[in-house]
Amino acid sequence: MQDAVDALVNLLDLEPIEVNIFRGFNPDEDRQRLFGGQVAGQSLVAAVRTVEPELRVHSLHSYFLRPGDPEIPVLYEVDRIRDGRSFGTRRVVAIQHGRAIFNMAVLFHKEEPGFEHSDPMPDAPAPETLKTRSEILKAMETVPAGWDPDEDRPIDTRWASQHPFDRHEPQPPNQLVWFKTDGTLPDDPVLHTCLLTYASDMTLLDTTMLPHGHSYGDTNVMMASLDHAMWFHGPFRADEWMLYDQHTPFAGNARGLATAKVFTHDGRLVATVVQEGLIRPI
Repeated sequence: MQDAVDALVNLLDLEPIEVNIFRGFNPDEDRQRLFGGQVAGQSLVAAVRTVEPELRVHSLHSYFLRPGDPEIPVLYEVDRIRDGRSFGTRRVVAIQHGRAIFNMAVLFHKEEPGFEHSDPMPDAPAPETLKTRSEILKAMETVPAGWDPDEDRPIDTRWASQHPFDRHEPQPPNQLVWFKTDGTLPDDPVLHTCLLTYASDMTLLDTTMLPHGHSYGDTNVMMASLDHAMWFHGPFRADEWMLYDQHTPFAGNARGLATAKVFTHDGRLVATVVQEGLIRPI
C-alpha cells in the first residue's frame, strides 16, 4: 500500500499561489463530497507553511460549513492573526465556488518544560492480531453497498471493538481502533501531525451511532462532520500503530458528540480529539 500512502502525502503537498494563498487538489475518487479529513489536513498544511519552523502545532478548532466539491481544487487563505514570543495563531479559510466551505483556527507553541501528567492507555488487543478492513469485508456473505474490500487505502484501520460493517443492535458508547499509514513516511514531524489530523476524521463520528445500532454508510441516516477540534500533546509517528480510544457522551437534536484520545503503541497520550456531527434520521 506504499503507493496509496505516497499519494496521500502528495495530496497534502499544497501549491503556493500567492502570499498566504495555497491550492489543494483532490484524489480521483467517486465521492459526492470531499472527505472532511482531507480538507482539515490540507488546511493545517497551509497554516504550518506560514510560521517559523520552531513553532509546533498545539491545537486546532475547525468548522465544516458546506460540502466540498470533489470536482474542483480548494483554495486555502491564511490569515496571520498573531506571532508572539511563545505562541502563534493562524486562521485558514477553505474556499470553493467563491464561498467558504471550511475554516480552521490553529494555535502554535514553542516547546518548553512544564508540569506533566496524562491518562493511561486502555487495554486493547495487539493490532497485529486483528483483522484488516479488507479481511473483514471479504469474510462477509454480503458486502454493504459502498464498501470495496479491494480498495487501496493509505490508512490501515483495525477495530479492537466491533467493526462498523455489521452493527444492527445498540452497542456501548465506546470503540477502540488501531490505525497507522499502510506504508512508511518521511521524518518530517509536521507531516505526521497533518496525517493524524486527516485520519482522526475517519471513525470518530461513527462512534455516535453505536448506542443506536447504526454506522456510517447506513442508507437511513445522514451523517456529516460539523466541527472538529484537536490538541497535540507530544511527538508521534503516523506510520506506527496508534490507538484511537473513542467515546460518545451525548446525542440529540440530530447531532452527535464524540471525544477521543490518541495513544502511541507504547502508551503515551499524544492527542485529544472532540467532534460534533450531524446524525439525522432520514
